[in-house]
Amino acid sequence: MVKDLTVDRSFDAYQDFVLKCKLAWTRQLYPALKSQYDATVAERAAAGAPVPADHTEVAAALADNPLAQYFGWFERHLQRMKYSGLHGLEPHFAGRREQLAEDLKAGAESGLVDLDPAFEQPGYYVAVDIHQQPGGVWSDEVGGYIYERGARTTTPLLASDADLHHRFTREVLARASGAKRLVDLGCGFGKSSRPFYRQHSELDVVGVEVSAPCLTLAARTAAEDQARNVRFRQADAADTGLDAAAFDVVTSTMLLHEMPPPHIERLLHESHRLLAPGGLSIHLDFLTDEDPFRRYIHYGHSARNNEPFMPPLNEMDIAGAHRQAGFESVEVVPFEEMPGALAPGFDAWRFPFVMIIARKAA
Repeated sequence: MVKDLTVDRSFDAYQDFVLKCKLAWTRQLYPALKSQYDATVAERAAAGAPVPADHTEVAAALADNPLAQYFGWFERHLQRMKYSGLHGLEPHFAGRREQLAEDLKAGAESGLVDLDPAFEQPGYYVAVDIHQQPGGVWSDEVGGYIYERGARTTTPLLASDADLHHRFTREVLARASGAKRLVDLGCGFGKSSRPFYRQHSELDVVGVEVSAPCLTLAARTAAEDQARNVRFRQADAADTGLDAAAFDVVTSTMLLHEMPPPHIERLLHESHRLLAPGGLSIHLDFLTDEDPFRRYIHYGHSARNNEPFMPPLNEMDIAGAHRQAGFESVEVVPFEEMPGALAPGFDAWRFPFVMIIARKAA
């Protein structure tokens, strides 16, 4: 985890307040809305009226529900407060630009990152400020710091968001025993790569990412860790420029839902190209089931958090797209990001995490 370079009690208190509000939204508003929706469905069924069959009909049924309106407003504006409010992430880190730029030199000069000055960002990526981060995570030299700090509260129920990544690392390596080389697509500021290179010194890790500010921060963190088995590369995950058949494992963490389907298809072909025979592809992302209410919540989250490609991913034949790319034995497995998250009685809001697992023919 990147250390805060300054102490700002107002900023810390503000961000803590936002987190507590998000926890209330997660633990209280969500189950209350689900309860009201269930009651509405029961009333309709008892009266012989049709019940919602898909997410659009759920939206229509809840259009005039005050709690549903408040639920959506609360999520949208909490995210705006988090990034752009009086003590939001963007003004906080922008006001420390000189100090942070100096700190990032350790990453740029580490020898662990290859930046491409001529790299052109994909059009879909720059068209929207994903997560509501002003300017996106690529356009500002301190954007990696903003993204890193914001990611700490993306999954508010977790005591530490690092636990999710450690869990995923264990799942990956349990399926790829003996792996020597791993490429982490869309590695961001390096949080998804870090458990691999820190805990498994025998594993050579390459992190691929489009955002130069994130890559520089990833390299700074790796240099601070004194890591020798990782390097970072600025490239599109669908066109990495890395050698064919050079890796035992290709992975990504919450990347696919930030791409339109044609780009996902290109990424899957690139994943297949990068893997040695028998290699493992495993992507951690979000796919909700066909339950109309859960899909309504997921698609609403997409709109409120500037994540326009969540619904298209959810509606893709993702297993078929893997097979079209040349993979075999594709499976989609629910992922438990924390203890009890998949238990039947779990009633708080959570992302519908899944692992999409495929293997290249030996």
